[in-house]
Amino acid sequence: MANAKTPDMIYTKVDEAPELASASLLPIIRSFAGAAGIEVETRDISLAGRILSQFPDFLEEDQRIADDLAELGDLVKTPDANVIKLPNISASQPQLDAAIAELQAQGFALPDYPAEASTDAEKDIQARYDRVKGSAVNPVLREGNSDRRAAKAVKEYAKANPHSMGDWASDSKTTVASMSGNDFFANEKSTTITAAQAGGATITFTGEDGSESVLKDGLNFLAGEIVDATFMSASALRDFVRAEIDSMEPGVLFSVHLKATMMKVSDPIIFGHFVSVYLEDFIAKHGDALDWNPNDGIGELENQIAGNAEMEADLKAALAARPDMYMVDSDRGITNLHVPSDVIIDASMPAVIRAGGIGWGPDGKAAPTKCCIPDNCYAGVYDETINYFKANGKLDVTTCGAVSNVGLMAQKAEEYGSHPTTFEASAKGTIAVVLDNGDVLHSHDVDAGDIWRSCTVKKLPIEDWIRLGLRRHKATGTSAFWLDANRAHDAELIKYVEPALKEAGVDIPIMAPREATRFTLENMVEGRDVVTITGNVLRDYLTDLFPILELGTSAKMLSIVSLMQGGGLFETGAGGSAPKHVQQLHGENHLRWDSLGEFCALGESFDFLADKGRSKAGILGKAVAEATQKLLLNGNSPERKVGQNDNRTSHYWFARYWAEALAAQGDDAELAAHFGAIAGEMAAKEDAIIAELMTGQGDAVDLGGYYNGDVDKTAAVMRPSATLNAIIG
Repeated sequence: MANAKTPDMIYTKVDEAPELASASLLPIIRSFAGAAGIEVETRDISLAGRILSQFPDFLEEDQRIADDLAELGDLVKTPDANVIKLPNISASQPQLDAAIAELQAQGFALPDYPAEASTDAEKDIQARYDRVKGSAVNPVLREGNSDRRAAKAVKEYAKANPHSMGDWASDSKTTVASMSGNDFFANEKSTTITAAQAGGATITFTGEDGSESVLKDGLNFLAGEIVDATFMSASALRDFVRAEIDSMEPGVLFSVHLKATMMKVSDPIIFGHFVSVYLEDFIAKHGDALDWNPNDGIGELENQIAGNAEMEADLKAALAARPDMYMVDSDRGITNLHVPSDVIIDASMPAVIRAGGIGWGPDGKAAPTKCCIPDNCYAGVYDETINYFKANGKLDVTTCGAVSNVGLMAQKAEEYGSHPTTFEASAKGTIAVVLDNGDVLHSHDVDAGDIWRSCTVKKLPIEDWIRLGLRRHKATGTSAFWLDANRAHDAELIKYVEPALKEAGVDIPIMAPREATRFTLENMVEGRDVVTITGNVLRDYLTDLFPILELGTSAKMLSIVSLMQGGGLFETGAGGSAPKHVQQLHGENHLRWDSLGEFCALGESFDFLADKGRSKAGILGKAVAEATQKLLLNGNSPERKVGQNDNRTSHYWFARYWAEALAAQGDDAELAAHFGAIAGEMAAKEDAIIAELMTGQGDAVDLGGYYNGDVDKTAAVMRPSATLNAIIG
């Protein structure tokens, strides 16, 4: 990288719906950018690409691919980085297993994932795969803090064209349930590293017999870095799950809401406890005969016992004896406890709230839901939101203000950087963070099965986050720091925030998440725009919750990461990779993915280049904004059903409006002439292009793979208009 020319713009290759959309949109972007002398390159951060990059020694030479994620990790630490980052899969174990199986079937001689690694070779293979699992991408790329907000055109469109919102009843039985103690919140310890403490550290486990083992070595703490440690009691968690199941009211659905993808060590274990308690009687009878980990969910159990009539009957009876569950897919019988990656809290909870406090039961009917969020660090946000809407009724999206976020996430900040330092206690004992000077920084007495974790946030990202929060507050006027003085970690952060606010002469309230939720809702309902200034997890949660309420989706958010070394990372919204959209494309050749997030990120990326002296990029960026607004106003966005606009037709309209805006501008005659011809041809051939794009809708398609689709087959599906392709190139 040191001697290579930094690419003008990098567009990431990812997974599922956004990657399918890229097959249609990226050729348009490259064509338009190329006319301005701007080269657009791609880098592969897809799940399949990340897997293949880890195993060059198992693959044929022509099958090997570079570790693009590592390259990007270096690039984002430079001032010229300009990366458009689309949503990728944060793989759960079942997703990882499925991707491995698909690649093996395609002729890649990958090893199986060794669930129980005993030899050095198996441990090496497991470690390589574990680098791919969970939130493997974002912590590497996010070398800056997050600024997420709705573009003005998007917000105005949402107000003028309100999406559906479910009605709330004051006596709704939908509730949030959390542990009464002994969770991560209650057990947290935190401190800020002094100059004398800075340096190396180790995480150790000491058994009751005095034996000591090293869980993690090679840690290094900087002066000013906040270091936390905490644990969740497995026995307290299981008692909580039992109590919540036993206290279910008739007609209420049972559910758990976690993030097993991002919190790839802790949350699958928590999920497994819910599964094993829910199926306690079945496991007591058949557990010894099963090679099944409850962390993998009921879906994997069903696969294993398929064809065993006794076990299938017992499982059916065990499920029938328990309260009805919130369903991921009622038609297919996919429950809340089927797959750990299926119920992602920042998507599932906003969906329940937007719908008026309802989920869908096994019978396909709507019902109130008990939402179990075991840990208390952030559960209060959802509890307070539900209580607010019970008291005040649904949100009026035609008048409400916009809620944006400034999130502390740089350099693997807080819990989302805790994967390498999260452990399931193997026995009763003590887990401690020990500094190289011999001081014990934190320690906890744990029982076997307890989930212990440590996380950190460095001084420079904290200071950068506060400055970004102050800038956004100045631009917006109403904001709050979401920090709880009664939580150990937040109390350390407040020691940074309060002096900074005093020095700046700015009065921004510092509020615990529950109170900040109420503050935000009250202000947005009054039509005021609000900035939420939060840590990393709440950045993730709130940039789904409020956009889904305001806009109907979080995929339409503008997400700018101002990299700390001066580069730009432009994320295309917070909407995930939409596997259900892919299912619809496979079955009906209709992709309802909305690329609005890509359009917003693209405009910002061009503006970034313009700030670096590339004047033509600024013209392209301004035209992108005009095209996006026109597409929204004219109703050209994708719709849900076969025969309606989909992702491909929206790309035609975007390209046409983009070309028309470039043809109309007066700052660059060469660009105006070039795109005038393109705009004219696209308009003249509109009927033919639309007809070609709609051809085949309703029919099943073959993309040659789910995680590693065939390039030519995908292009044939996503670029079906020969007329448009000839114009674009």
